[in-house]
Parts: sequence; structure tokens; C-alpha cells
Amino acid sequence: MKATLTSKGQITIPLPIRSKLHLKTGDVLEFDENAPFLKATKPISPEAWEHFGEQWQDPWPMPGVAAVLDELRGPVELPPKRKQP
Repeated sequence: MKATLTSKGQITIPLPIRSKLHLKTGDVLEFDENAPFLKATKPISPEAWEHFGEQWQDPWPMPGVAAVLDELRGPVELPPKRKQP
């Protein structure tokens, strides 16, 4: 895809790209002047950061040591305790 820069420094972002990135009229883009290519990003709003990760849960909660050993080696039956003389 190509776009042409106007004499006022404006460019039209092609519709497929706007759709893919969910860009709409009034959105602000940030440009990285240190990038070796044209790089524009849509900043995340402070409101979105407030709610980031609220619903997160550890998909692999840490099991106890006994559960890990049972999973690795299978359950182990211990011999009966000996009576002390």
C-alpha cells in the first residue's frame, strides 16, 4: 500500500490499516523520531491502564511440593512405621 505526503505534511492512512488497528477520527498517534523508519503508535489511554490486569489469574498456580512429586514419580506408598524397642 502507498500513501502520498501532502505539501502540508499530511498523509492518509489506507482504510485496511485503519480498520486493522481500530483507528478512528480524532485518534492521536505518537511518532518515534529515533526509529530508523517511520513509526507511529496509538498511545494507550490512562483510563485503559487503570483497568489493565484486573481480571488476570495465574494460569498455572503453584502446586505444593507433594503434588509435584506425585505428578513426577506417581504416588508412593511408604512402609509402615517400625515399633521402637
